[in-house]
Order: sequence, then C-alpha cells, then structure tokens
Amino acid sequence: MENLVRCRVRATGRVQGVGFRYFAYMEAVHLGVTGYAYNQSDGSVELELQGRTSAVAALLMKIRKGNGFMRVEDLEIQEIPVKPEEKGFKMN
Repeated sequence: MENLVRCRVRATGRVQGVGFRYFAYMEAVHLGVTGYAYNQSDGSVELELQGRTSAVAALLMKIRKGNGFMRVEDLEIQEIPVKPEEKGFKMN
C-alpha cells in the first residue's frame, strides 16, 4: 500500500471565478484525496491535498491542465505533515 502524503499548494493565474475550486473538489473526491481549497485575497487559491502519492500526483497534473476556463500559471508545492484524522475535501 502506498504511503499517504500531504502538500500545501498555492495556485496562481486565472484561478478565481472560473470554477477552479469546484474542479479541484470534484477531481479530489474522484481520486480519494482529502484536504481543502480556499480563495485567497491576492487572487490565488490555497489548497492542502492529502492522499496516496499517486492520487495526489494525478490531482496536481489535472489541476495544471485545468478545465478550459482556468489558467494555472504556477503551482507552489510544499510537503507538510499528514493529518491522519482528516476526512473529506472542503472548499470555501
């Protein structure tokens, strides 16, 4: 079984008002990734993603590709400690 990983991600570009958080939520649920996606006041979106290494990598790849409306210019990714008690994916 793969290890769990967790990372904090800051997405910049055209990521607010274009369905970015909902897209991330739907893909995360599909892949079994937990965490959250929150809009930030500077126009970026902060995410924390937790799951199997391959699932988190797949989600990051889907986020980079986008949904046709959003345009991700950069993803800053930082590995952080796993939260074993976390269930589900939230968005504000």
